[in-house]
Amino acid sequence: MMKVALLVDVQNIYYTTRQAYRRHFNYKQFWAQAADGREVVAAIAYAIDRGDKKQQQFQNILRAIGFEVKLKPYIQRSDGSAKGDWDVGITIDALDCAEHADIVVLASGDGDFDLLATAMRERNRASVEVYGVPQFTAGTLIDAASVYIPIENELLLP
Repeated sequence: MMKVALLVDVQNIYYTTRQAYRRHFNYKQFWAQAADGREVVAAIAYAIDRGDKKQQQFQNILRAIGFEVKLKPYIQRSDGSAKGDWDVGITIDALDCAEHADIVVLASGDGDFDLLATAMRERNRASVEVYGVPQFTAGTLIDAASVYIPIENELLLP
């Protein structure tokens, strides 16, 4: 049985599905599809913590599905801009997972991960499956992936 690691850039998936479809991502269906016939060796959802009750309920749903939820605090800068991304954390975990998994599944459309996808394929010989919203997934990430799966239809909540 192939070993798979599931990594989700929650902020990217939330905003891209909302903007493209005005719907939410179906994490349960994603898990079922990405893990079908495979042994899940890691499943991590990377999110920003604003301390919001609704957000905490969502994080508990992710945990109930089977995800480890990693949180970073939401930082509001004095100029009004905000910061909170997981690019480095996702990269470190993904490279670690690529050493133990045959397949690394990354749910994100962020083009910054194209080099990561290439490194995992070339250095670790891991297959890299990228799930992303078609109009918001960087072409370079799609090209760097072993397989690209568009987020649409059954991967969205009604």
